[in-house]
Amino acid sequence: MSTPIPVTDEVAVITTNHGTMTVEFWSDVAPKTVENFKKLARDGFYDGTAFHRVIRGFMIQGGDPLTKDPANESRWGTGDPGYKIKAEFNDRKHVRGVLSMARSASPDSAGCQFFVCHGEASFLDRQYTAFGKLMAGEETLEKIAASPCRNVGERSASRPVERVHVESIRIVPRPSVA
Repeated sequence: MSTPIPVTDEVAVITTNHGTMTVEFWSDVAPKTVENFKKLARDGFYDGTAFHRVIRGFMIQGGDPLTKDPANESRWGTGDPGYKIKAEFNDRKHVRGVLSMARSASPDSAGCQFFVCHGEASFLDRQYTAFGKLMAGEETLEKIAASPCRNVGERSASRPVERVHVESIRIVPRPSVA
């Protein structure tokens, strides 16, 4: 009997209240970012978080643990896992479906928040860590991006009027293609 080969080619299945998206990882260009995302997902960190920032034609952003509690809404977008990770800027383009890490002004300030590009965003190239791409669930990305939004403070309308949340993010073996 042969020893099973460990699964190293995994994907993320992001289940939301608007449908499911499956994302492949780019471990070749952002290995530490991919491992951080997988660890948080496996720990259930993202379960119950909201997509708190949605800008049609640009991106949908989630992953902030503060979004689990509506009482924290004034602080949504500022939460982290209690640590920061070093940026892994690379040559992958920020085009529709790309998964990337959100951060503040400091390049090494990402921790858990992520976004999925809804449109081309070349101004983010080599300044944000792109670490994966949608391989299924285009219709879910579109539904979330089409969510009616309201203004938040001085920002333009980017907060979904109705909560758009992550039910779970599961790391699973990449499906085989026949």
